Amino acid sequence: MDRKESTDSNNVALCVDLDGTLLKSDILYESLLALLSKNPLYLFLLPLWLLRGKAALKHEIAARVNLDPTTLPYDERLISMLEGTTARPRVLCTASNTKFAHDISEHLGVFDLVLASDDGLNLSGGRKAQALVDRFGERGFDYAGNESIDLEVWSRSRHAWVVNGSQALAARAARVSKVAEHLPASKGTLKAWIKAIRVHQWLKNLLVFLPLLASHRFFDVPAVTASLIAFMAFGLCASGVYVLNDLLDLPSDRRHPRKRLRPFAAGRLPLLHGLFAAPVLTLAGFALAMLVSLNFTAVLIGYYVITLAYSLRLKRVVMIDVILLAALYTVRIIGGAAAIGSALSFWLLAFSMFIFLSLAMLKRYAELDNMLTNGQTKASGRGYAVDDLPLLQSLGTSSGYLAVLVFALYINSPESLALYRHPKVLWLICPLLLYWISRAWIVAHRGRMDDDPVVFAATDRVSQIVIVLCGLMLLGAI
Repeated sequence: MDRKESTDSNNVALCVDLDGTLLKSDILYESLLALLSKNPLYLFLLPLWLLRGKAALKHEIAARVNLDPTTLPYDERLISMLEGTTARPRVLCTASNTKFAHDISEHLGVFDLVLASDDGLNLSGGRKAQALVDRFGERGFDYAGNESIDLEVWSRSRHAWVVNGSQALAARAARVSKVAEHLPASKGTLKAWIKAIRVHQWLKNLLVFLPLLASHRFFDVPAVTASLIAFMAFGLCASGVYVLNDLLDLPSDRRHPRKRLRPFAAGRLPLLHGLFAAPVLTLAGFALAMLVSLNFTAVLIGYYVITLAYSLRLKRVVMIDVILLAALYTVRIIGGAAAIGSALSFWLLAFSMFIFLSLAMLKRYAELDNMLTNGQTKASGRGYAVDDLPLLQSLGTSSGYLAVLVFALYINSPESLALYRHPKVLWLICPLLLYWISRAWIVAHRGRMDDDPVVFAATDRVSQIVIVLCGLMLLGAI
């Protein structure tokens, strides 16, 4: 913008849109997700509210939920410009509900006036343009927006500010008004999606191959193919749940020192896109599952139901959450067995139950330890406090050692003697497991554990060496 022209036009109001412009998110979807996180049954009331109009829908949602304006992802570039524009009137003009708009305005402290939707009027498009013209006159205001619908406002404004809009939108705005500022959206959408669907977490799905390895069917092509498809099905289904979990967990994620950088929490991906991606990924996973077998599909449905219950409610219940996390690891093994039509091993299930309970507690321990380091006393969105650290450490290490005991008992079992030519070689795995479990807890105790121990196990050099040595011992026993 021409700074001299700006100085000469201090009486011209600067009107700023909220959703997608000042805020790198959308208040309607923010509040909708907060409502469903509070009680999923509200989903059935939404169509009834919408029948009365979009403004009524926003009003009903706003009457039932609150949003914390201090944690929302704002566009700092625009806020800095607003803070430097004190001589002219600054107006927050949004289609969001007036309750949320006033909360945000009060928090930011940069607006002189708020115009927003109420129960009877949805202030968007032509209605917004007319409201601004009625108050400031034709071409008597500048307007900052980010979508095609803002063209109706720009066509009646003096200057257009295109914020987080494409170059094509800026060109369209230039046809109806003079573009004074263009602040393009940040790039890296593909990278953000890869992070959002948590491709790195697909490492957990390697557990579906354990029944294949345990039954020594390495060269059974149909079994290997079924396991590969099962791996992909679990990955897509898990990614769908990860997206849904991130959408429902926005408030607590934004208070977390690392989770606040997740794409949806940080405003790098639109919430609406996430609402579409979650079911699409999940359905794609089930479609692949049907290619394997009905039994595997049933296991995947069970996995999804447990994960959904965990995401919606049970992750906030102390101890139930870690037991469910351990169960979700074990379900992957059960799914791997169902995919290849293999009988479930009692020993494998017993070992997985204890080792994954240890890892689940290790995950909670690492999160709490991080909270303690940042001066917090309670984990946001969880039922734990930092005082629980010693107890979690005790329970987690005990569970890990019990897993090694189960493995030691398995070595002399009839099942082991039938599968391995030299089963005594397996004894060498026991000290390796004891070392890895003990070291993992020491790493966590020193505050250097990743939030997810499975990712730590796959990326840590010492852990990789232990895994390779265990593999060599298994080969030696065969």
